[in-house]
Amino acid sequence: MKLGVIGAGAWGTALAQIAAEGGRETLLWAIEDEVVSEVNRIHENPLYLGGVKLDPAIRATGNFSDLAACDAWLVVTPAQHMRAVLQRMPCPGMPLVLCAKGIEGSSGALLHQVAREACPTSPVAVLSGPTFADEVARGLPTAVTLAAEDPRLAARLRDRMARPTFRIYVSDDVAGAEIGGAVKNVLAIACGVVEGKGLGQNARAALVARGFAEMSRFGLAFGAKAETLAGLSGLGDLVLTCSSTSSRNYSLGVGIGSGKPAADLLSSRKTVAEGAFTAPVLARLAREKGVDMPIVEAVDALVGGRCTVDEALDALLSRPPRAEGV
Repeated sequence: MKLGVIGAGAWGTALAQIAAEGGRETLLWAIEDEVVSEVNRIHENPLYLGGVKLDPAIRATGNFSDLAACDAWLVVTPAQHMRAVLQRMPCPGMPLVLCAKGIEGSSGALLHQVAREACPTSPVAVLSGPTFADEVARGLPTAVTLAAEDPRLAARLRDRMARPTFRIYVSDDVAGAEIGGAVKNVLAIACGVVEGKGLGQNARAALVARGFAEMSRFGLAFGAKAETLAGLSGLGDLVLTCSSTSSRNYSLGVGIGSGKPAADLLSSRKTVAEGAFTAPVLARLAREKGVDMPIVEAVDALVGGRCTVDEALDALLSRPPRAEGV
């Protein structure tokens, strides 16, 4: 199975490295000419994943039609651009592995729903979990969830991509895998705010626990399985991104917590902090479904510039007491 990777940011490049291990030809599509040139010339992607030597079996291209030579595509474009990219697909019916984490802002659709609308004949799988791209590309131990409704597709993809240091657990809970990845990005911003504001480790631990309660309430309301939310693509990813400045969402929160306007931080970034785009739609969907998500509401207000950090804290800390399981 020849794999094509659509999107040559840090995560797309790391996945291409996994796919090409052992000399298996892998196609990496990039929008930037300089990325295509450097990957093919020196086998590196200094723009997004500097310092990592890439497998020579990776070939980069900027020509979308080249993807027709692949047997399946790993789609690693930002969530808000995924529909537009999928609508350009050269081959209907090609299996798609969605590797971005977010919810489409304009429609409120999960990404597998976007894929089915844009490519109705393509089988869809979702790859998610606690993954920093640099560690994956350097071969450090990583475990992920691969979710697909078709168990045969999940098994084929697992067997093609699994490595001793890249362990894949299969699931049939596509919605759960996506919801965990989308919600944790928003909660990671909140944890970064705690760090930037200097509120301490007790506060961050409490926020992770209460944030996981919000993730669980939302996921169950939208059809996810509790065990998926408590697994790699939910709790596992939440723990990783809520504790390290290597997380783009966490580092955005650190900046907001230290007093910098969210709009300024977002405009100066080369890479995408998906949580900033997910927060408004996630908060809206939760309100429509009657799901209580006060942390997500606070992040939405902070990213949208509708409140200060102190105002958000006051709102959270003044909430009436309640039983922990609620």
